[in-house]
Parts: sequence; structure tokens; C-alpha cells
Amino acid sequence: MKRTSIKLWISALLLITTSLFYSACRKDADNGNQDTDAYVLQVPPGFPQALLSAENPLSRAGIALGRRLYYDTLLSVGGPLEGQACASCHFQNKGFTRTDMPVLAHVNLAWNRNFLWKGEITGSLEEIMVFEVNDFFQSDLSGLNNDPLYPGLYASAFGDQIITPKRTAYALAQFARTLISGNSPYDRYLQGKASLPAAALRGADLFYSEKGDCFHCHGNALFTDNAFHNIGLRNRSSADMGRYLVTGAASDVGKFKTPTLRNTALKQVYMHDGRFKSLYEVVNHYNLGVQHSEYLDPILDKPPLNLSPDEINDLVAFLETLTDTTFLSDPAFSKP
Repeated sequence: MKRTSIKLWISALLLITTSLFYSACRKDADNGNQDTDAYVLQVPPGFPQALLSAENPLSRAGIALGRRLYYDTLLSVGGPLEGQACASCHFQNKGFTRTDMPVLAHVNLAWNRNFLWKGEITGSLEEIMVFEVNDFFQSDLSGLNNDPLYPGLYASAFGDQIITPKRTAYALAQFARTLISGNSPYDRYLQGKASLPAAALRGADLFYSEKGDCFHCHGNALFTDNAFHNIGLRNRSSADMGRYLVTGAASDVGKFKTPTLRNTALKQVYMHDGRFKSLYEVVNHYNLGVQHSEYLDPILDKPPLNLSPDEINDLVAFLETLTDTTFLSDPAFSKP
């Protein structure tokens, strides 16, 4: 075969291959699956593998839609909470919670399978967001359908302009997965990028010791085991029965979800009912205030810690190093 013919044959083959490639890309684009729209979750050093969804893959368009929905009161139109948005109770500068109410923070949810204080919803992040849309907000979605912006945003995220509760929940789940806090002073200290005060270092040693005994429930990079424990709180009402009210199992009496300690120093109230007003009160509970019963978590079924005032101060100093100011001000998480 002549060299000219070979060149023509190769050129034709490349043309066909290129045409097929762009045809496939166009088909993907028509289905809302553009590769350039894919988003890779940025996981901090030391964190476990995130829980992703094959049915709801992360995309820039989906995250952008979820972010707008998170801050938009149109999400609640037609429901009992009309005029409210997710951001009405979850403020970025407060760690995506309300510091004056016992609201669990929207932080590092990409690693959660248990949601709400009593674990009323267990499963994927998509499932809790379906609950939020259908049961919490009870939105009829008319506000979103009547808005000139949202049909196009849904088309970019899901391939067409149809607005459904499921798609709304899935977009919210995509945005919520990106709300990752992992750049506190303590994180930077572990990476050799920062130093900590001596009191905080003593507090860290105490936190991870059997004497302080915090690490059994808060000892991983997430600072929560995302499980449920009876921590010996004094019962004040039937609501203090905790997870038992969901499962009916006696072993769940008084159990509540372990909240993350990330950004915990920002809060003004602690525990499921906000009974404690400072980190000092929280530490003092574990130090001397645990109420023993047949339902108490075995981790806490032991003599009082008998921490000294200095040791309590050191623990609080350490907890204060878990405040992630970059998370509190990251423009990617702010109202669009």
C-alpha cells in the first residue's frame, strides 16, 4: 500500500473515531452526564472513605442546585414551615448549626448513616434529605416550579426540567456531602503545619487516655462514632427515653446520637435538650454527674473520673482547637 493511501486510511479512521467520541459525549450531555461536570469530593487527610451514592453521583451542577435550594425559602412553600429554609437553622458561621438550640450540625455528613438525635432516619444521605423535603418541609414544590431560574438548574443537574421531590432531595444531598470540616488547628497540628498551646496538648493527651475517656465515642477523625449511647443523663421527661421511642427496644432507652465535637466550642447549648450551657458543664457531667442505671452505656459504667480543675481546663482548651474557621467562611458553602 502506498504511503499516501496509508495516510488517507489513518486520517479516515481518526475522523470516524473522533466523530464517534463526540457523538458519545453529546449523548452523555443530552442525558445530563457530562464528564466535565463530575465532582471529586475533597477528603481531608486522615478521614475514612466517604459514603457516596452510585444513584446520585456528585456533579457540579447538582451541587450548585443543592446549594441554592439549601438557602431558599421556596423549598418550604405550601408546607407548615413556609418561609423557612435549611439555612434557617443551620448557619455557616456557626458550623452549620444553631448555637442557641440543640440542632445537630450539617457537617461531615458524607460519613453518616444515622440521622437526627434519636436516629429516626437511618440509611443514606439521600434518604434523610427525602425525609426533609417530604416530611419536614412538606413542600408542594410550586414555589420552585413557578420560579424562572429553577427549571434550567434542574435540567443542568438531571437532564431535563422536571422538578420532583426526589431530585430536590438528591441535589440537597450532593451539596451536603461537600460540607466537610477538617482544617482545624488540631488538624494542622497533626499535619505538622501548626503548633498548639501547652494546655491544649495536655487536653489532647487526656482526651485520648483512659482517664479522660473521651476517645471511645469521639476518637476518630470525625470526632463522633455516629452511634447512639446512654450517657447517664438525668431524665426530665418522656422525651429522654431517646432511641427507644423509635425502636421500642429496651436496650435503646436513653440513647441519643453522638454529636461531632468539631466546631463544638461555638455552641451555647449541649445535649439533645440543650441542658448544658458550656463545655465546662459538659465535662463536669462526665466527670462527676453520670447517672448510673441498667441502661447506662458500659463505657461509662465505672467510678467518677475525678478530674482536677486544671485537667478540665485542659480538656476544654483542646476542644477549642477543633474549631475550623476555614469551614465557617468557605465561599463555596455560602448563600449563592
